[in-house]
Amino acid sequence: MKYTVIVRPEAEEDLKGAFSWYEDTRVGLGNDFLLQVDAGLNFIKRNPEIHPIEYKGTRKHLIKRFPYKIIYLVKAEKIIVLAVLHGKRKPDLTKKRINSI
Repeated sequence: MKYTVIVRPEAEEDLKGAFSWYEDTRVGLGNDFLLQVDAGLNFIKRNPEIHPIEYKGTRKHLIKRFPYKIIYLVKAEKIIVLAVLHGKRKPDLTKKRINSI
């Protein structure tokens, strides 16, 4: 089955913020971060149900090399990315995003 990946605007903002932080830390590190996120999204697209279901049907994929996670939902033939968050962030933000859908 082919899945379509939909990245919500909030998740895009997460990516922009993380990219800027890493790029400010070291030139090129932001691009490395985005490459790892892209690899994670491709993995999720090939295996959307590999991660266990968590809060209200969400799933979590840990990004390699960086302490970030992709929070997503699988609905029909869509993968909806709700957030790309640092692993130390409180789960309240994720809960707010899920409840706003």
